[in-house]
Amino acid sequence: MGKATRVWWLMAALVLAAGIWPGRTLAQSGGQALVLTLEGPLTPAMITYLQRGLARAEREDAEVVILKLNTPGGQVNHMEKLVSEIRNSRTPVVVYVTPRGAGAISAGTLITLAGHAAVMSPETTIGAASPVGQGGVDLGETLEAKGKEALRAMVRTLAARRPSEAIALAEDSIESAKAVSAEEALEIGLIDFIANDLPDLLRQLDGFEVEVNGQPRTLSTTGLVVAEQPWSMLETVLNLLTNPEIIVTLLSLGSLLIWVEVSQPGGWVAGSLGVICLALSFYGLGVLPVNWFGIVFIILAFVLFILDLNAPTHGALTAAATGSLIVGALVLFNSPGSLPYFRVSVPYVIAISLVVGGLSFGLLVIALRAQRRPVVVGVESLVGREGEARSPNSVQVAGELWSAEAEEGALEAGQKVVVTAVKGLRVRVRKK
Repeated sequence: MGKATRVWWLMAALVLAAGIWPGRTLAQSGGQALVLTLEGPLTPAMITYLQRGLARAEREDAEVVILKLNTPGGQVNHMEKLVSEIRNSRTPVVVYVTPRGAGAISAGTLITLAGHAAVMSPETTIGAASPVGQGGVDLGETLEAKGKEALRAMVRTLAARRPSEAIALAEDSIESAKAVSAEEALEIGLIDFIANDLPDLLRQLDGFEVEVNGQPRTLSTTGLVVAEQPWSMLETVLNLLTNPEIIVTLLSLGSLLIWVEVSQPGGWVAGSLGVICLALSFYGLGVLPVNWFGIVFIILAFVLFILDLNAPTHGALTAAATGSLIVGALVLFNSPGSLPYFRVSVPYVIAISLVVGGLSFGLLVIALRAQRRPVVVGVESLVGREGEARSPNSVQVAGELWSAEAEEGALEAGQKVVVTAVKGLRVRVRKK
């Protein structure tokens, strides 16, 4: 074996070793910290995202999952599902309330406590977990008592390893909506650390003992590779469909497209797109706590848009429909007691409704012009057309030869004429 060959074999061996030994080290230590992000009001898409992330963490034998959380809360059933996923995870889950200015408010409080470790960034808040009814209204006395007692029991379970003062504070956040800063939460033992960023968090977690499915486990977070779990396109779309402004847009656009289909029958594109828009909007409405009475005004707006097509005072019903659309959207999302993060911007609702109203009026004008336009097909379209006499009793009009009679006098070949009437297969003409 030549010297050059030996050198190549030595280089190949070094490359192979460089590829194998670091991989073994990563596999033995778990290899990575998988970072998930939940931001905004709780939605079903967040549950799907968390499930997918935890499955990946188990599949790739991650050392720890860092769940970055910033939420104003959400519905109890969504919170309970997220808590269940975290508590049943085989990979330790560290809930990290971040960035600065963020909060684990309302249901976010229980999600934070569900983590195998709870961490907050400086200048963040936690608490205010009192339950409210559908649409943000206050619960009745009995329902409120039941709801608070159930949440307090869950808090006691999730915070069982924490000091009694921390448990009392967590219960107080449910009973009287108390909220505290990160520093106050750390001082009383409600959370485990305050971390400035992910490297600081991993440094503090190294050697920290957690309990996963009843078994103690000491975290080893030095040198971990940080991997982000991105949202899939479907999860992103489903999450967007729970945005009140997106829902208002889809409702308005869907109604407009169906109006187009009704006013211009015979096509299918506008109607199909309209149905799709309405279906997507109703997905969001089914997720969010809304006042369904608002749908009555939106349906009324749709009916008024259609009626204006045959009304004698064109435009008045379109204006009324635009107003009804505004009222319907505001009743849906901005009824008294609605939670702030489920409200829709009033200027946005007015703007989108005026745009829909303006487009509807424009389509109305086009439809009316089409109705009043002279007939352009069939024999009636010959009236008013110019032609040329071919003989005393025939003329050529629109490329066709017709039997003809003159209103006055006899026709002469080559004479220009204008059709004044059509009687069966004969045209009546006037000399030009």
